[in-house]
Amino acid sequence: MSSIQTHDVIIIGGGPVGLLLAYQLTRFGLTVCVVERSNKNTPEGRYGRAITLFPRTLELLDQLDLVGPMLQQGFACRSSVTYKDGIQQFPGKVWTFMENIKGSVFDFALVLRQMFTEDILREKLDWKNTAYYDSMECVGFEVNESEGDGYAVTVDCVAVETQERLILKSKYIVGADGGRSFVRRHADIPFDGDSSEDQWIRIDGIVETDMPINRAYGAIETKTHGNVLWAPLDHGATRIGYAYTPEIATKYPNGATEEVAVNESIECLRPFNLRFKEVHWWTLYKIGQRMARNFATRSNRIFLCGDAAHTHSSGAAQGLNTGIHDAVNLAWKLALQIHGVAHPAVLDTYTTERQSAVQRLINYDKDISLLMTQKWPSWYDGDTSADPNILLGEIFEQAASFNTGLGISYQTNVLNQTQETSSEDVSVKPGTRAPDLDLTTPGTFQPVRLHQILHNFCRFHILVFTGLDIESIKPTLLSLRECLATHPELGHRTINWLTVCGSIGCSPYELLGMQPFGDTYFDPKGEVHRTYGIDAQKGGVVVIRPDGLVGFVGELEGGCIRGYFSKILKLEV
Repeated sequence: MSSIQTHDVIIIGGGPVGLLLAYQLTRFGLTVCVVERSNKNTPEGRYGRAITLFPRTLELLDQLDLVGPMLQQGFACRSSVTYKDGIQQFPGKVWTFMENIKGSVFDFALVLRQMFTEDILREKLDWKNTAYYDSMECVGFEVNESEGDGYAVTVDCVAVETQERLILKSKYIVGADGGRSFVRRHADIPFDGDSSEDQWIRIDGIVETDMPINRAYGAIETKTHGNVLWAPLDHGATRIGYAYTPEIATKYPNGATEEVAVNESIECLRPFNLRFKEVHWWTLYKIGQRMARNFATRSNRIFLCGDAAHTHSSGAAQGLNTGIHDAVNLAWKLALQIHGVAHPAVLDTYTTERQSAVQRLINYDKDISLLMTQKWPSWYDGDTSADPNILLGEIFEQAASFNTGLGISYQTNVLNQTQETSSEDVSVKPGTRAPDLDLTTPGTFQPVRLHQILHNFCRFHILVFTGLDIESIKPTLLSLRECLATHPELGHRTINWLTVCGSIGCSPYELLGMQPFGDTYFDPKGEVHRTYGIDAQKGGVVVIRPDGLVGFVGELEGGCIRGYFSKILKLEV
């Protein structure tokens, strides 16, 4: 352990965010080292708070070939329920958005405890290119840009039990080491925000209850324990979460214990009966909404992901989802940078894009956490004797597209470019999720989802839409083909071409009367054309980023496409 190891990227933190980042980077041909302080083989190290994966997160995991084993173990939740004084409330509140998810094959929330998610990610790791150390603590690191070999980061680690020392060198270091991140603190990155004195208990286990609907995401309105979370978990388990108020705390002068957590779970469910057959895990924690002032520093040598970059309550169940979105956003940008094919401005967008999404979450998470403890936000100027659960439900409903992740979007930047001549009312805008619709495969005429085609997360996908009348745009297609011949850089290894035909034929070549642009799929009813706002007569082009977001929508013209990529990629490479 005294010798120095070198890796492309060192990740501090072996939770789901760190493991997912490692998994992606090795798929991109990079070498990675993961350093985890705790021992994940102990019961304390295996259980954690994160349980819910929302539709957009599942789409990302699907494109990374990870969602299959998660679906085998998780609980797919499509329903919700609200109870008050033992009476089911109509309409329900808080989690009702789960019942009306549209536009994704993943029209549900997958409930899977963090320990099982981590197990799946570890099994999927490329161990030829991944070094993994648990019970190993990062105690220091420094960045020296004068290193001639490019390995500017030196990391000092110590084994927790034996105190043996491990020295690592890398091109980049990523802190995915939680809310108390050593990487963030050692890099002197301020953690802006505030913490509340409000405390919450979460407890998982196998339970018996006479509550009529108990395998749905539930909100139980109480005067004593706030808005109680009831979540059906994987493997037949259940999670209960409630406010551990000062009034409750005074009942237990010796502090909270597992017995206390169980007793108050029973109390918060009344008038229904509850019995724990098994307790798997419980915790008492405080709420805080904080965000790192920067998600990257030292010339983009140091990055933060997940709870290391931002913390918030578990009230909206967004913690793990947000961390996964961080990891996906960073991985392909960092891979392109290390491979030397992207301009530095691409990597800069990690901080700007993810901070904008996180700030939105923090803004409404503050309101959610207060309302769940029967308190009013400072901005509220209505009737304070009203039921705060009503406003809580309204906020969840307003934030439904953000909660599912399907409505998360980013502003215009080097990756999200708008063509100057494009209309403001285009159907699909750069920076938004690419709609997932069925196309038809040649020959078999079987349906295939667009997202299934976009599985390579380190490539941009150019979709050439031919329109519904191919003959009318034949000259345009030929002109584009000539442009490709003149500018072979548009065949860059990070660019994947696809043709979407507005009609159907026996073969793509005969339908087009020329060689297609990459693989071809048919859109005989024109639904994909219409959804993407493509002119049926003129056709068009849509560029989809490696993470499944729209990067560019424009005319079927080589100069536009080349102009887009010239700002992103070093096309001469």
